[in-house]
Amino acid sequence: MKVAVVGLGYVGTVTAACLAANGHEVCGVDVDVAKVRDISASRSPVAEPGLDALVADVVAVGNLRATTSCVEALAQADVSLVCVGTPSTGRGATDLSYIRRAVSDIVGALRLAAPPAGGRHSVVIRSTVPPGTIDDVVLPALSGLEGTGLRYGAAMCPEFLREGSGVADFYRPPLIVVGTTDGQVAAVVTSLFAFLGRAVHVVDVRTAEALKYACNAFHATKVSFTNELARLFRLLGVDSREVMSLFCEDTALNISPTYLRPGFAFGGSCLPKDLRSLLHLARLSGTDMPLLSGVMAANEMVVNEVIDRVVASDARVVALLGLSFKSDTDDLRESPNVELAERLVGKGFDVRIYDHMVNPAHLVGANRRYIDSKLPHLGRLLVHEPADALSGSDVAVISAGDPAVLGALLASPPARLIDLNGRLGSAIESLPGYEGIGW
Repeated sequence: MKVAVVGLGYVGTVTAACLAANGHEVCGVDVDVAKVRDISASRSPVAEPGLDALVADVVAVGNLRATTSCVEALAQADVSLVCVGTPSTGRGATDLSYIRRAVSDIVGALRLAAPPAGGRHSVVIRSTVPPGTIDDVVLPALSGLEGTGLRYGAAMCPEFLREGSGVADFYRPPLIVVGTTDGQVAAVVTSLFAFLGRAVHVVDVRTAEALKYACNAFHATKVSFTNELARLFRLLGVDSREVMSLFCEDTALNISPTYLRPGFAFGGSCLPKDLRSLLHLARLSGTDMPLLSGVMAANEMVVNEVIDRVVASDARVVALLGLSFKSDTDDLRESPNVELAERLVGKGFDVRIYDHMVNPAHLVGANRRYIDSKLPHLGRLLVHEPADALSGSDVAVISAGDPAVLGALLASPPARLIDLNGRLGSAIESLPGYEGIGW
């Protein structure tokens, strides 16, 4: 098919590259010139394992290109996949302004662009949106195509991509869900993803919209549930990692191991904002959700405890090894490590940060805007080698576990190490001054 991908962030770029690699003719469109320039130069605008090589391959064979022109991207396109951001507003609601703009741009472009060969275009939302968005926002906007002779329809097709494993997750999705009342749109999406070899669940559109919130709220709950137990078990002399490892052995009554590992707070572009959005919807509906409200508070307690431990020590120089919210990505949006750095700097600590994935010059879009608002002086705090961060430091707070970090810690361990990772290995755990966040 001819496919337009609107929005070239993590989800959009992975989606565009993977579809292009499987024979579809894909054009990505974004208002950010830097992202378009990156793809045109055969490289990914976001850091994601395997994505650079994949983008280079599909650009080279002509299956993927990028533009800032929606008219160009929509020319003869059978389907458009909307992958723009849906951040939180100040009050926790979902900001749909990017969705509205994207759909408006699609309508305007379809009125001007060469029509698809079949005379029909399907608009598929991949961004996480509240139930009712397709009915109340997308379809009313698409009514602007009436009188053009172009047949159109809309659907919700939530994505289940984790940053750091996005390409692998695309090819092995836990499920494929299409929410629509339009059988022709359902057929288009089913055909689009047919190469994945998975059954497609065609459901009510609001069911599909709600599904991603249910998934992310549960993932956030698992993280906080595990960390809450870890805080107690540590005080009782119990290694919570061993407890949760055994807990996950029960796949009949408990759940899969994903997210059920003691560690640092959750963050990123999905779990916090989707949980806030769900709680906002509950308030609007007059429904109490004490468990999920407590998840946010429990997550904040994890960050507070690390700060309290550093403040209670005699440390003045802190090495923060790892800044992004997840290893192998450069996504800093709502990273608890960024929150940690910001608050330690605010308390007067000399903070030195190392993260091998983070280069301020390469940050774009919402990622750039977020870090500029939280740590505008990031470039001054970053160092190029973990040894530079550790030199003269009193305490190291560690979430990264790449070989360079492990080697530097073994070569020159600080007096105190706070492990947020739990997977640094026995050599690090045997160092004097080592302590785990929940073990």
